[in-house]
Amino acid sequence: MSGDLEPDLTYARVIRRLAELNGRAEKERAEAEAWYARQVAAADRAVRDAEQGVRRAEAEVAEAQEEVDRTEAESTHLWSILRGQLGADRRIGEPPVPRNGEPADVEALLDGVRELLERARRPGELAPATRPLLALFGVLGAAAAYALGLAARAVGDRYGGDLAVAMPVLGLLVTLLGPVVGLAPARVLADRRHAGLDVRAVLVVVVAGLVTTVALFGLLR
Repeated sequence: MSGDLEPDLTYARVIRRLAELNGRAEKERAEAEAWYARQVAAADRAVRDAEQGVRRAEAEVAEAQEEVDRTEAESTHLWSILRGQLGADRRIGEPPVPRNGEPADVEALLDGVRELLERARRPGELAPATRPLLALFGVLGAAAAYALGLAARAVGDRYGGDLAVAMPVLGLLVTLLGPVVGLAPARVLADRRHAGLDVRAVLVVVVAGLVTTVALFGLLR
C-alpha cells in the first residue's frame, strides 16, 4: 500500500510546485504590466508637457515678435519726429538698433524719448543776446515801411487824380504798420533757433520800430 501512495504524493507535490510557479509568474507578469503601464503613462505625460512647453514657447516668441514690431514702428515714428524737429536738411541717419547687453525696459526708454521730444517741441525763449538783432529788425522794418509810404505819396503826387487821394492814404497806412514789420524776420529767427516770440521779444521789435517811425516822421516832415 505504501508503494502505491508514494507516486501520488510525488505527483501532488509537483502539482503544488507548478501552481506556485504559475502564481509567481502571474505575479511577476502583473508587476511587469503595471511597470510598463506606469512607464507609458509617464512617457505620455512627458510628451504632453513637452507639447505644452513648445506651445508656450511659440506663444512667447509670437508675443516677443509683436513687441519687436511695435517697438520698431514706434522707433521709426519718433525718429521721423526728430527729423522734423531738426530740419529736413540735416542728415541724422537711420534709427539706432538695439545693442547686445542686459535687457532694458523698452517701453520706459521710449517714454523717455517721447518726453524729450515733447519738451523739444515746446518753443523756448530767444536768448537775451538776440535783442540787439531784434531791435535792428524793428528799425529796418519801420524804415522800409516809411520808405514805401513815401514812395506811395510820390506816386500820388506824380499821377494826380484819384491816385493823389488814395496813394497818400495807403502810404500812411503802410507807414503806421512799420513798427510791426520787423516781427516777420524776428519770427524767422525764432523758428531757426526753435524758440518762440515771447512778449519781451515782441516789445523789443515793436518799440524799436515805433521809435524809428516817430523819428522819421519828425525828421522828414
